[in-house]
Amino acid sequence: MLKLKRHKKNPLISPGEEQWQKEGTFNPSPVQKDDNTYLLFRALSEEKDHEGERLQVSTIGKAKSSDGVGFENKEKFIEPEQDWERYGCEDPRVTEISGKYYITYTALSTYPFRPEGIKVGVAVSNDLQSIEKRGLATTFNSKAMAFFPKRVKGELAAVLTVHTDKPPAKIALATFDREDQIWSPEYWENWYSRLNEKLIPLLRSEEDHLEVGAAPVKTEQGWLLLHSYIRNYMSAPEFGVEAALLDLDNPRKVIARTEEPVLVAEADYEMKGQVPGVVFPSGALVEDNELQLYYGAADTHCCLATCDLDELISSMETEEKLWTFSEVGKEASFERFDNNPLLEPRPEFDWETKAVFNPAAVELDDKVHLLYRAMSQERTSVLGYAQSDDGFHIDERSSEPVYEPRKDFEKKKNKGNSGCEDPRLTKIGDELFMTYTAFDGKSPTRVALSTIDVDDFINQEWNWSEPQLISPPGVDDKNSCIIRNSDHYVVFHRIYPCIWIDYVDDLNFEGKDKWIKGRAVVKPRPEKWDSRKVGIAAPPLEIEAGLLLLYHASGDDKKYRVGAVLLQKGNPMQVKARTEKPLLEPEAEYEKKGMVQNVVFPCGAIERDGEVLIYYGGGDDVVAGARMKLKDLLAQFKKE
Repeated sequence: MLKLKRHKKNPLISPGEEQWQKEGTFNPSPVQKDDNTYLLFRALSEEKDHEGERLQVSTIGKAKSSDGVGFENKEKFIEPEQDWERYGCEDPRVTEISGKYYITYTALSTYPFRPEGIKVGVAVSNDLQSIEKRGLATTFNSKAMAFFPKRVKGELAAVLTVHTDKPPAKIALATFDREDQIWSPEYWENWYSRLNEKLIPLLRSEEDHLEVGAAPVKTEQGWLLLHSYIRNYMSAPEFGVEAALLDLDNPRKVIARTEEPVLVAEADYEMKGQVPGVVFPSGALVEDNELQLYYGAADTHCCLATCDLDELISSMETEEKLWTFSEVGKEASFERFDNNPLLEPRPEFDWETKAVFNPAAVELDDKVHLLYRAMSQERTSVLGYAQSDDGFHIDERSSEPVYEPRKDFEKKKNKGNSGCEDPRLTKIGDELFMTYTAFDGKSPTRVALSTIDVDDFINQEWNWSEPQLISPPGVDDKNSCIIRNSDHYVVFHRIYPCIWIDYVDDLNFEGKDKWIKGRAVVKPRPEKWDSRKVGIAAPPLEIEAGLLLLYHASGDDKKYRVGAVLLQKGNPMQVKARTEKPLLEPEAEYEKKGMVQNVVFPCGAIERDGEVLIYYGGGDDVVAGARMKLKDLLAQFKKE
């Protein structure tokens, strides 16, 4: 993994004798003007009386250099003056846009410091000598805002960290039609109410912490965002610098990112100071393809580290890894996508912080659409949406749930799991039929049904019909789907431990004492891998040989594996063939570990170009995919 190289003249700026900078000069942000490099930095005073309190006060200093290394003429540039910044001005970022210098900084309005008193202030200068305008921007706890050096689709744009002081912190994008919106409370209140739509998902775990670092750097491949990433923040914090590459037109989309820090605290001046062990990226320049990262060391010094820009970008892990498929022999199995997992929990989004798994899949307009189960820390399940153009890589993902518990039968009554679980989708005419497991945390699980127009689904207008229960009360029932067969509907479901099939004339269960039942068709097989219980995976695929039904099952070792049965087209209760060995079993790390260990659990499958693509939950924690040639799958059947 690429590592940045520290400059031999580090530290570039260290605390001085004057009171205002005696304890620290750190977290620098560079900008170039008239062949000089100006560095704005945070200066920390020694303890003094201020606003009736005894404390160290931060101001924003400025220094000048002709070579970007040797800085002189340190002076105060921005001092606390207004009520909203009365206890300090910290960590500046400066960006030149069309001849104006936008300076963002952390403004402290309360002491002792509290999250509600820590917000972002923005100042504007025309010459870096004086401030023409300054004011409070955000109306909520936030830090580390930095402007893009170029407009994005004609708008001013900035990244910022929200909830920095009440984790989990979230990095988000803000865009402005007009400059005056930067200081508009109405703008920010509206923006904050739609925060989920603005997030840039970079947080890997709720145990970690992150913060915007340098202002984004424009490259040919995308916006380079260098940021602070703190692993194990809640227990044993490890400060590091990481990088992400964002799409030029849609900076919320992460194209690639580093998997390991490119800089961690190692040098003596990083290990000793106000806060030992901290390296904090706060500014960056590019000159002759050399990336120059200015950073704070131990909350005490200004430092510099460099690397080749192209080498850094090429070292980053792309979000769209290439996949390969090997020809398989007679004993074939599903082959995992190389870019698994496709979806992981996003700590920025409360509704899916704990897990994402068990996705339904449907192909519409040559795209694969996934509805996946998402779980919050309160263990409430809702459904999220993702889309793939090629079936292998995720191109779009929802910021909000697209389906949530609406009825009493799926709303939480006890602590623990509840909500809308494990969806399956089938297209019948111009409608999509979604069955899912409804659970209130107390009563036995039941099968629920909701529908949506295909056009509404494609356009992401989530006009779901009112859900109705279709399985009987008092019976644990789940793993269901509905298909149309000649003049009736066929309902698959699981009453422990078998797969049941029922035929019904209509799907109006409202106000009737008529529930799905039918008879058990696929049963566990003693002393085999599926000896304990079986349930449908995805809705059956109609192929020339019959109805191909994938199923999940567990045996005595309680591992969840995947097999298949071939059903008669005109009479799905007739089993034509069944696989002898599992087609997929837990082997990858993300399948063996998770909320539930050793689980592969598909809820969606499509057939495309002679292949069967399945989408499954791994370890009840992530969404993954696997593929298999249809002819190789059919070769696995043993006739019943």
